Amino acid sequence: MAGAYAYLPLERVVFGRPAAEAAAEEAARIGARRVFVVASKTLSRATPLVRAIAVALGERHAGLFDNCVAHTPWPSVIEAAEAVRAARPDLILTVGGGTPIDTVKILQICLAHGVRAPEELDALHASIGPDGRRIVPEIKPSPVRQVAVPTTLSGAEFSNLGGGTDPRTRIKHSFIGADIGARAVILDPAATLYTPEWLWLSTGVRGIDHAVEALCSVDAHPYCDGLALHALRLFAEQLPRTRRAPQDLEARLACQQASWLAASTIARVNYGASHGIGHALGAAAGVAHGHTSCVMLPHVMRYNEPATGAKQKLVAEALGRSGVPAADAIAELVAALGQPATLRAVGVKREQLPQIAGAAMHNAWVRANPRPIRSAEDVMRLLEAAW
Repeated sequence: MAGAYAYLPLERVVFGRPAAEAAAEEAARIGARRVFVVASKTLSRATPLVRAIAVALGERHAGLFDNCVAHTPWPSVIEAAEAVRAARPDLILTVGGGTPIDTVKILQICLAHGVRAPEELDALHASIGPDGRRIVPEIKPSPVRQVAVPTTLSGAEFSNLGGGTDPRTRIKHSFIGADIGARAVILDPAATLYTPEWLWLSTGVRGIDHAVEALCSVDAHPYCDGLALHALRLFAEQLPRTRRAPQDLEARLACQQASWLAASTIARVNYGASHGIGHALGAAAGVAHGHTSCVMLPHVMRYNEPATGAKQKLVAEALGRSGVPAADAIAELVAALGQPATLRAVGVKREQLPQIAGAAMHNAWVRANPRPIRSAEDVMRLLEAAW
């Protein structure tokens, strides 16, 4: 075994505190004078959360952008970057799920490199070389960092990788920068009460996917294994509890902490085809990230079982299902959470499958799957099983 684990420039995780109060304290700690808020449209316009944060920031509040778009199409990133340029902040406070957090990650790259048009992002995203390895352009330091208040369990706030969709090709690309992740994260379970149930639960399955694919990674190591296993234990105990009792803040905070553990493996080890195919499903068919994990993870685990059987037994044990095939345990948990199990159920049309399979082969994590996936035909077999 040989490798490296790169720690992120994440200074603090504040948990169990009211978001508005903690956001104001973080801004003061950092010494920020102009804090620009980026938030999801619904949170900003239909709940009191973002307004409460603005009030707590007081004179530090320098503006708001709340026009983030699902799957982070490049033109929406450019729009957000222009709003940030106009406000001239020294800190961005991001409120919401993976969409606003990834929007800010990529706009930080836009600011660092002077990008003002979507096509200028072509030279800045990661790509796949002829040998299947990821090629990552050198990204300049961010001129402004973000503090994140996540309201889903997707875990985007704990990585320096952001996904954005090129609308010309409908392919989702990864952008990687040393400091584009959060400088601090605020985990307030009360802030998640506004999150729709389907989004909360499905992003919880996304967190489970992070843990499973980290544990079963081709370059797994004990540090990420430990994070992943305890994340699985917490999710198995607490995620169903939040469905039974949505107001249970203790269970919600435990799920946020599980997400913290699981997402700390993002881009620290290679994931596999569940994530890789999921990116293609999101970009080409508009499937929410959480739902891609609900549908694809059991099928990818069954495909990978010959290569990852020992690790999958650990997955089953962590889920409290020793002796049950891990893929079945995941599928049964997805069903118990009331989440979709087929591509048909999430609106994918059968005629879209070849396009999705082709796009998936451009994804580094499909190419890094523990059991090799060598062609679009291999992906098609997984998609057909999931459809």
